[in-house]
Amino acid sequence: MTTQTSQSPAPASGVQGSHHWILTLELPGRAAATQYGTWNPHPGATRSDVFLAIRQEISRRHPELSSAVVSFFSLEPNQL
Repeated sequence: MTTQTSQSPAPASGVQGSHHWILTLELPGRAAATQYGTWNPHPGATRSDVFLAIRQEISRRHPELSSAVVSFFSLEPNQL
């Protein structure tokens, strides 16, 4: 099984998003891909809204992952 890691393009001006996310998708028996980045949710957005938006963006960029199974998702404020 292959594991790939990639990051969404950084927001303009080097400014990071308000939240950091990690998403691992798996095509059972074929491949796994972990992607991560930052995100600025729209006001009033829910965790589910953000998950669906990220998942849709990854599927748009990598159509081969559109039927992949989600094996991990994390969304947290991007601050220490």
